[in-house]
Amino acid sequence: MENWLITIINELGYIGILLLIAVENIFPPIPSEIILTFGGFMTTTSSLTIFGVVLAATAGSVLGAMVLYGIGRQLDVERLERIVDKWGHILRLTKKDIYRADAWFDKYGPWTVFFCRFVPLIRSLISIPAGMSNMNFPLFLALTTLGTLIWNVVLVSLGASVGSSWEEIVYFMDVYSKVIYALLGLLLLFTLVKYLQKRKKHKRS
Repeated sequence: MENWLITIINELGYIGILLLIAVENIFPPIPSEIILTFGGFMTTTSSLTIFGVVLAATAGSVLGAMVLYGIGRQLDVERLERIVDKWGHILRLTKKDIYRADAWFDKYGPWTVFFCRFVPLIRSLISIPAGMSNMNFPLFLALTTLGTLIWNVVLVSLGASVGSSWEEIVYFMDVYSKVIYALLGLLLLFTLVKYLQKRKKHKRS
């Protein structure tokens, strides 16, 4: 993998980093943590600069987020209603569930979009529900850019500071990812249990 990254970044420079990050956002072949920390390392062995790598990576992330946002816009509430009408009895979903989820994102969406930029994998996928809820696009773009910029600055700087030991940062990021996924899994389980209890109580009444 390292040789492959070296080839792309050496031949295409900042454009290569932009394209790698953009593709990673839409369909992650390799985690952005690897690209960013390796890009930071490359600033110590090539003409690339931290500022340039961060700028290229941020542009790639925002480009990928815009594509996913557009996909989300195609899966708007009306289309989801048709899906629920057809498959809701199997998925155990109702139109009311869709409206609740949409209202929740309308209320908390901006904070969600920003903070999810610091969560591996979800940092890309959060753009889809943002599009589905028709979140204000300039606001979405601003929060996505800000969150992405912070994430990129931290990882690229770490990669540059440790140099050839950049893979150690990737290891710690892998641990960080697993901890976050475990916490999200517990939160999802708790939410599901509360939701089922509420529905069961509602049916009894």
